[in-house]
Amino acid sequence: MRRPTLHAVAARAGVSKSSVSRVINGEPTVAPGIRELVLAAVAELGYVPNGAARNLVTQRTNTIAIIVSDPPAGLVSDDPMFAMVVRAASRELEHAGKQVSLVLAGSDESRRRVEQYLAAGHVDGAMLVSMDGSDPLPALLARTGLPVVSHGRLAARGLMPYVDNDNVGGATKAVHHLLEQGRRRIATISGPLDMTAAQDRLTAYRETLQGTGRRSIVALGDFTRISGAEAMRQLLDDDPQLDAVFAANDLMAIGALRTLREADRRVPDDVAVVGFDDIEAALYTAPALTTIRSPMGDQAARTARLLLDLLADGEAESVILPTELVVRESA
Repeated sequence: MRRPTLHAVAARAGVSKSSVSRVINGEPTVAPGIRELVLAAVAELGYVPNGAARNLVTQRTNTIAIIVSDPPAGLVSDDPMFAMVVRAASRELEHAGKQVSLVLAGSDESRRRVEQYLAAGHVDGAMLVSMDGSDPLPALLARTGLPVVSHGRLAARGLMPYVDNDNVGGATKAVHHLLEQGRRRIATISGPLDMTAAQDRLTAYRETLQGTGRRSIVALGDFTRISGAEAMRQLLDDDPQLDAVFAANDLMAIGALRTLREADRRVPDDVAVVGFDDIEAALYTAPALTTIRSPMGDQAARTARLLLDLLADGEAESVILPTELVVRESA
C-alpha cells in the first residue's frame, strides 16, 4: 500500500494542502472547524507526517543532546548516578516527543566536536551533565546560542539555568545529626574541591561546626569508593580518637565503612558514619548507611523539563530541590 500523502488528507478533509500543513505543524492560526476536519482525515487515512520535511518548515530537529562531560577517573563506572540521570532525563524528553542523542565529551578534541555538532543545528537544545568545575565545555556550549541547561550548578555563574539539590542544607542536616548524638570529633571526607557540590558540602560542614567547640578535620576524596577508604585511613592516622565522619557522598562513605571494619572500629559505637545521596547500595551496607536523600531521578527529570520550558518560552528559572535526612544504623 502507498503511504497516504498530504494531498490525500487535504482532499478527504476538503481543505487546502496549506491548511493541512498548518494543522500538522501545530500552528495556532487554524480555525477549530478546519482543525477537526483535518485531524479526522488524518486518523481515517492513517497519515504519518514526513518528519524530515516538517523539520525543514519548523526549523526544529526534535532532537535533544544529553552531554556527559568528563568526570573524575573511575566515577562513571563506580557511580550509579550517571545511568539514573540519563535514564530519567531520556524518559522525560521522550515523553515530550523528543529524540535523545547521548554525547560523551572526554577530551579537548571531543569537546570541540560537540560544540561544532550543536552549532551545526543537529539538535534543538542540550542538557549538560558536568562534574568538573574547571571544565571548559559549559562556556563552549553557551556560545553556540542554542538552549542549554545544566544538571547541577556550574562554577561559572550565569552561563545557563540549572537544577541542583540543596547541597548546603543537606550537609548541614548531616552534621547537625552527629552533633545531636553528642559526637565530639566529627571529621569529613570531602569530594574534589573543583566541584560545586563538594564545595557546598564542605562549606556547610565547617560552618555547622563553628561555635560548637569542635575543630574541622578534613580529608579529600574524589567521590569514589577507593578514595573514601583511603581518606578514612588518613583520618584515623591523624586523629585516632575521632568518633564521627560525614562523607560527601555515599560511595566514599561505603569505602570508609570498609576501612573502619578493617581497623576494628565498630559503627556506630566507636565511629558514626553519614553519607550523602541515598543510593540503593546504602540500604545494603553493614550496618545500613545513614545518609542525605537527594532526589537524583527527580533532579534529572526536572532538568529535562527545564530545557523543554526554555525551548518553549525562551527563558527558564534555575531550581534547587530539597534534601532529607534518612536515619539508619550507621549513625
